[in-house]
This record gives sequence, structure tokens and C-alpha cells, in this order.
Amino acid sequence: MAKIALFPGSFDPITLGHRDIIERALPLFDEILIAIGENNDKTYLFDLHQRVAWIEGVFAHEPKIRVVTYQGLTAAFAKENNIQFLLRGLRNPSDFEFEKSIAQANRQMESDLETVFLLTSARYSYISSSIVREVIRHGGDYKVFVPDSVRIA
Repeated sequence: MAKIALFPGSFDPITLGHRDIIERALPLFDEILIAIGENNDKTYLFDLHQRVAWIEGVFAHEPKIRVVTYQGLTAAFAKENNIQFLLRGLRNPSDFEFEKSIAQANRQMESDLETVFLLTSARYSYISSSIVREVIRHGGDYKVFVPDSVRIA
């Protein structure tokens, strides 16, 4: 059976930290699905099609990566798609506490679903999509935080 990992998030926008986790996870899995969750209660800076295009641009050279979108519970999406692993990045201790709770809830709902945590490389550990959005809103140089495919008109 192929080892498939789901890397869920809003990716609003994808950052160098996200790319770091995904690239380092590639040797661990046969396939990684980067899953952009659609949450109607959340306001995004960038539309779904733009976020998909940016991620596809970053990983255009990588056949083991697919970009998908989904609604609803991540655990349910994983089960529907025969995914055994959730991939999550950790930047700091508060990320761990938050992600641990989600992982335990997902495991309770889907007992065959394992969450794999990778520590973000130190050079990217301070970057978050929230910080990048603030830099963009205020006209700062966001390019130092995101992959080259993320270009804002």
C-alpha cells in the first residue's frame, strides 16, 4: 500500500516554511496531497484559485505532489481518500500544543490516521501566513517569506 500524506492548510499564502516541510517530507511518503481547506467562516486575502496556482507553481517539478481542495473535516477527507498520514509542521511550542490537540481529535475520529510532525527549519520558524499577509497589507517586501511562484499583482 502506498504511503500517502495529507498536508492540510489554508496556504493564504504558501510560505517558505510550508515549502520546507513539504520538501523534507518527500522522502518519507510515496505521495503528498497538499490540501487547501475551504472554510466559509474564514476570510482569505487570496482566492482559492490563486492559492492553488501558487502551490502548483512551487511544486510543478515534483510528480509526488498533488494539490487538492476540500471542505469539512480533515479526518473525514483523509478517510474518503484512503490517506493514512497527516503531515504537520511545528514552528514553536505553542504550535505543538495546538497541533497535538487536533491530532488527538483526528485520531479519535479516525483511528487509522497518524499525524506526522516535522520541525520547521530554524531559518523559517518565525514565518507564518499571518505575518506574510500583514506585510503584504502594509506594502512591505513579502518576497523574502514566500517561494518565487508567489507574486502579487
